[in-house]
Amino acid sequence: MAVIIDGKELAKKIRANLKIECDELKAKGIKPKLAVIMVGENPASKIYVRNKSKACMEVGIEYEEYLLNNKITQTELLDLIKKLNQDENINGILLQSPIPTNLDINEAFRTIDYRKDVDGFHPTNVGKLVLGQDTFVSCTPYGVMKMFEEYNIDLCGKNVVILGRSNIVGKPLAQCCLNKNATITICHSKTKKIEEITKQADILISAIGKSHFVKSDMVKKDAVIIDVGINRDENNKITGDVDFENVKDKASYITPVPGGVGPMTIAMLINNCLKAAKNQLDAK
Repeated sequence: MAVIIDGKELAKKIRANLKIECDELKAKGIKPKLAVIMVGENPASKIYVRNKSKACMEVGIEYEEYLLNNKITQTELLDLIKKLNQDENINGILLQSPIPTNLDINEAFRTIDYRKDVDGFHPTNVGKLVLGQDTFVSCTPYGVMKMFEEYNIDLCGKNVVILGRSNIVGKPLAQCCLNKNATITICHSKTKKIEEITKQADILISAIGKSHFVKSDMVKKDAVIIDVGINRDENNKITGDVDFENVKDKASYITPVPGGVGPMTIAMLINNCLKAAKNQLDAK
């Protein structure tokens, strides 16, 4: 039976270390501060934002929320971002996605100062990741990489199959794994014979948002299974992309949902916010 990768416990450990780091910065007169922008009334986004604010308070990061109604114009959104860019007291800026479809989220991400882009979505930070340079890494992929590190899962020379090609998870995670000398295959909605590809994976990562998509017969024996999906089944129960109960007996390591990747995403956001504060301090 697989070792369960406990993201909740690891995130707790990371946050405890980050609190010490935050206290040290405060002792130098630096008060790390995160600004979060949320547009509209997306229920899932509200939960994420609440969890982020709780984690910030726990570590000691100051937190400002900008809750905008969905009638806001693109110009108004960009003006707010530019104002936060100029505010020296704000170290990190996060735009919670999704935002209403009448707004251009990519332009908004480009407008955030890349030095305050704690979500790692600015083209400069994405480019630095591709070049293997120090940068802000998107929080979910960064959390997954920390899990590999904690559980001594070596990626060098391994076949890593990623289900999903989003800019938020799939693409940056592929680059993170490539930077660790893994061989990467990305599957998506147009991929044929996915089951044949997933069976070749030493490490299988699913980030497609389809409940119980990954079945036991799609998985190689002793593969490492990372489930990034968060879905709700017909009983409104939170589930992952992986059929956990049937896959766990075949895998060597597996992440649960909930309690796996989710808590790590927030821990890495906190990490990136402190990194931004330190970078800005060094640049003065």
